[in-house]
Amino acid sequence: MVASLTRRFGDLDIAEEAAAEAFATALQRWPADGVPPSPGAWLTTTANRKAIDRLRRENKRDDKHKEARILYDDDPPESLGAIEDDRLRLIFTCCHPALTMEARVALTLRMVGGLTVPQIARAFLVQEYTMGKRITRAKAKIKAARIPYRVPSAQDLPARVSGVLAVLFLVFNEGYLATGPDTDPVRHELTAEAIRLTRLVRAFLPEDGEVAGLLALMLLIEARRTVRVSASGELVTLDEQDRGAWDAALIAEGHRLVRERLAAGVVPGRYEILAAINAVHTSGRDARDTDWSQVVALYDQLASLDPSPIIALNRAVAVAEIHGPEVALAIVDRLEEKLAGYHAYHATRADMLRRLGRSQESCAAYDHAIELAGNTAETAHLTRRRGQLLRLGNAASGAPEADAGGSTTSTHREKLI
Repeated sequence: MVASLTRRFGDLDIAEEAAAEAFATALQRWPADGVPPSPGAWLTTTANRKAIDRLRRENKRDDKHKEARILYDDDPPESLGAIEDDRLRLIFTCCHPALTMEARVALTLRMVGGLTVPQIARAFLVQEYTMGKRITRAKAKIKAARIPYRVPSAQDLPARVSGVLAVLFLVFNEGYLATGPDTDPVRHELTAEAIRLTRLVRAFLPEDGEVAGLLALMLLIEARRTVRVSASGELVTLDEQDRGAWDAALIAEGHRLVRERLAAGVVPGRYEILAAINAVHTSGRDARDTDWSQVVALYDQLASLDPSPIIALNRAVAVAEIHGPEVALAIVDRLEEKLAGYHAYHATRADMLRRLGRSQESCAAYDHAIELAGNTAETAHLTRRRGQLLRLGNAASGAPEADAGGSTTSTHREKLI
């Protein structure tokens, strides 16, 4: 609805607010009048009327009336670009090069993904107020610069696609482990929409390795969706999942895309490497079959492209499987200044400390992770792991427990890969 309204009225604020008002009206009227035969059409018509009412209230400018009259124009619409899809068109509008990359991603998560400002702020590891101002400024810039609501021409798509891929990845990321205390831990509608839009981009850029890599990455993660949260609402880590319940068709498609990119013989990009890492994780019948040396090598390659602390954190998890938790903990501790506000940092550190028998420090790290975690399934998982550690400590009368509870697979691995 927001995308359709933006196409008609050319204003992101009007589109967003008219859609919200339509839903509010439905909540008032439907309980008494009943749900209409076509709820989507009812909401769209109501939102259009709300938008027109607002335009008439606001200064009654001629150009705004012209926009409103588009509703009653029977002429066929002009071609708006290479891709005829309102939501994808809205993404490209929000991802215009006139905006900073941070603003592009944040605005699209808000307008297309429907994420709240607090959810987006957590995804960026910034304050809610900062993110709110960033989104407001981005909307204002689109209006002031009269950025057109259209997809670039086919020849211009490659130069614009990197920002779109970043957005689609974060929309998917929010879907497969959603944030917020009142949010389902997995939001399939977001993961499905991210995959749909990525397939659409790939249809127009079939030779782009990063588009194929992102699609493969999404498919390999989506294949595990149904077994990633237990019936009690707790995150099930990769090493504990029932691999027989994974979606075999999605796994096969993801692996095929990875093999095609490897066969291309070109230097892989970020999403291609992330997809290859997931291909390694999903290749064996058992988690114990994982080729951790290959995972570390892929993370080394990724770090040369993206030397971020989160990549280093993921790499440390793989290092622990090869060289032990003590070596990995030294790597993790060097990341404290940059990741102190990130729950996965503390969850990883807690697991390393637990394996080293430093139970008291491990419990403190779990406390930090639980406090910062935004996903209910992750919180439940971390709380259980901390409880296990406390029970083991009590049973041993305070003696350190060397290797209780399994491997070094931390809850953050699912969030990041």
